[in-house]
This record gives sequence, structure tokens and C-alpha cells, in this order.
Amino acid sequence: MFGHFFDTLRRTGVPVTPREYLVFLEAMDAGLATHDVDAFYYLARTALVKDETKIDRFDRAFADAFKGLAEITPEAVIEALDLPADWLEKLAEKHLTAEERAEIEALGGFDKLMESLRKRLEEQKGRHQGGSKWVGTAGTSPFGAYGYNPEGVRIGQKESRHQRAVKVWDKREFANLDDTRELGTRTMKIALKRLRRWAREGAHEELDLDSTIRATAREGFLDVKTRPERRNAVRVLLFLDAGGSMDPHVQMVEELFSAARSEFKHLEAFYFHNCLYEGVWRDNRRRWNAQTPTEDILRTYGPDWTCIFVGDASMSPYEIAMPGGANEHWNAEAGSTWLTRAAEQWPRHLWINPVREDHWGYTQSIGMVRELWGADRMVPLTLEGLGRGMRRLS
Repeated sequence: MFGHFFDTLRRTGVPVTPREYLVFLEAMDAGLATHDVDAFYYLARTALVKDETKIDRFDRAFADAFKGLAEITPEAVIEALDLPADWLEKLAEKHLTAEERAEIEALGGFDKLMESLRKRLEEQKGRHQGGSKWVGTAGTSPFGAYGYNPEGVRIGQKESRHQRAVKVWDKREFANLDDTRELGTRTMKIALKRLRRWAREGAHEELDLDSTIRATAREGFLDVKTRPERRNAVRVLLFLDAGGSMDPHVQMVEELFSAARSEFKHLEAFYFHNCLYEGVWRDNRRRWNAQTPTEDILRTYGPDWTCIFVGDASMSPYEIAMPGGANEHWNAEAGSTWLTRAAEQWPRHLWINPVREDHWGYTQSIGMVRELWGADRMVPLTLEGLGRGMRRLS
């Protein structure tokens, strides 16, 4: 029954195993999620996703495999009466009161119960305007269109009017970036290698062949010499813009993130939205209740760190220039103030922009960021741009 769902997960890169799939089927057989779509979603995610970085992929696969669940019509429910009897019995229990069930049992049992349920669904054939019970429009029923209910389900409406009836698997505005993306990351790794600075540090772990040969020849017996292994000494602070106008660029930024993860041992990554303000965060799911004060970042990471911002810098000019200009919260200090502090704290700083370079002149805020940091401090997210940026930081 869920074979297509399993195939969709594997095709979209969610590493679900047959064992996990069987656990999911056992949970369904046990009745842990039957008629509640949200419960079904969470059950499937719990059983099939073992790595939180894959949740965003799972959401996309779930939406693809079960598209249309939010637009089920009453006619489709009536057709569903051909479902197995045990399913229908549980559905009837949700629709009929205790008094109605007792009356039906007295009249003849489950067959009569099914007939009553069919009549309940068939009573409404046409459009219903207003009210709080039937499926309709402009009312307060939780089922319908163009009305209001805080936890509503849209039926027959193409878009949300109150932005409340949003399926949980579609809430991806600020999904964490996937650092396992491999498509195209190899060439990005080559570009990032130019930023590496090799240094020998730490314990003696590596065989020093030349010193071993010289010592052996001098002493007359084998004298093994070791030395600290060479490691990339670059320390990188990565600030990633997430959500909003950055959504179309997620794939490219994920590839860059994956490449940076593999190239730099000392890498600290934080998220922001549009512009740098008084707080950043490590996990987009906790962006409102687990922020790190930007002042702490400035105090913790010294000038020897390399600072790289990744974002489209496309926003209202007020978000950069004015206190209170941020579009999600009240910022006591302008974004330009925080960007200037970052540039002063980390002399090796760079802004990587996924927007095409020949389009930068059409967005005022991009010009403002370039003016704050210097025109040569912003490069496009292309191989040529990365190469240019790494040379600028070296």
C-alpha cells in the first residue's frame, strides 16, 4: 500500500532501509495512526528518518507522495465507504454521538450504522454558505473555504487567506541546510582549497621519513622519528541566510555548505535572515527560542578567524539602514551597525551572493552591502567567483 511512498523516499535521498519500512508498516497495522493525517505524518517521520538533516528531504517526499490530502471532497469521502469494514466502523464512531450509536445498535447493528453514516454524508449535496457545522464557505467550520478557523483544513480553495491552514510537512521556510549535498560540490571543494593554510600542530602522529633515515644512518640502528601531522589551520565562521528570497538558491548553498564542511576542520556555522542583527542561531527549528547573541560571537571568535557570509543581500533598504527596519522583529540597532562590527572584528571577511552578478545593480540593498564592506568583498556563488573570493581572503 505504501510502496510508492517508500520508493519516493529512496529516490529523493532519504536513506530509509527495508527494516525501517517494516517497522513503519507494523506501526500502521497496530493502529497508531489511522484517520489523523498529522499523526500519520509524525509516525512516518519517526519510523523512517534517523538523521535530522534528512527531515527536509522527507517533507518534500511526503508532499510528493501524498499530494492532495488537504483537498479531499465530501464526494470522495462517500466513495471511501468501500473501505474495509473495520476502518468504516472507526470513522462512524467519530461522526455519530453515543446516543446515535446506541440507537443504531438497537435498530440492527453495524449495517444500519453504515447506512446512517452514508446518509449523514449525503445530506449535504450542494454549496453551504456560512455556519459552523457543514463543509462550506465563509463560515467558522474547520472544514471549508474562505472562512475562518484557527486550525482549518481547506477544501475547494486554492490559497490560504489567513495563513493558518498550512500542512505541517509544507512548513519549510527555514529548513536547515543539508550538508551532505554532493551534486556539484567537488568543483566547489577545489575552489575552497585555495583558502587552506597548512601548519604542523598537535601530537606526533606522522612518520618523518627523512629524519628517520638520517637518524638511523647516524646511530647505526633503526631510529624512528615522527612529527605532527599537517593540518589546515584556517578557522572559518560561516553565516548563512535562510528563508524568504533565499529559497530558490537552497541547492547551490547546500553544495557550498557541504564543500566547506569537508574542507575546513575548524568551521562554525550560524544562520541569519536577510541581514545581521543582534542574534543568530545554529538550528532553524529553534530560531526564536535558542538564539546566540551576536555580541557573544564577536567576543568568542578572534580576528584570526575568516568570516564568510552567504546570502542574496536582497531586502528592504530599511533593514540595513534603520533601527526597527527588520521584517520579523524590532531591531534596536541598524543592520549596517552589525555588519560594520563584523567587518572590523574579522579583517578577512567575504560575502558570497547566489544572485547573478549582472543582476546586482537592480537591487539597492546589494549595493548598500557592497558599499559597507567594499565592492571587492562580494563575489557571486560561481566557481569563478569562489576562486576570486578565496584569493581575496588569502
